[in-house]
Amino acid sequence: MTDTTDEVLRAAALKSLKKKRDFVQFLWVWLAVSLITNAIYFIATPGSGYWPIWQMLGMGIAAFFVWMDAYGRAFNKPITDDDIAAEMRKLSGS
Repeated sequence: MTDTTDEVLRAAALKSLKKKRDFVQFLWVWLAVSLITNAIYFIATPGSGYWPIWQMLGMGIAAFFVWMDAYGRAFNKPITDDDIAAEMRKLSGS
């Protein structure tokens, strides 16, 4: 029984660490894309409307959801056997 519990716990820890690493990677991508779009803006269209803000805002919204997936406790609650049983009861109509 302990081996199974340890394996499940290890798998959950690995999944959590991967999500956290993915979040940091996303931040680096966000920075790189923002630098590129700002460079294009300052070279090609200086003085016009600051259009890189749309890309930066869009990726910022995405960063929030990636962060919530990696660090937010509300969305990372594990699915238990009770949750599965309750969903099965709802689907069967009883």
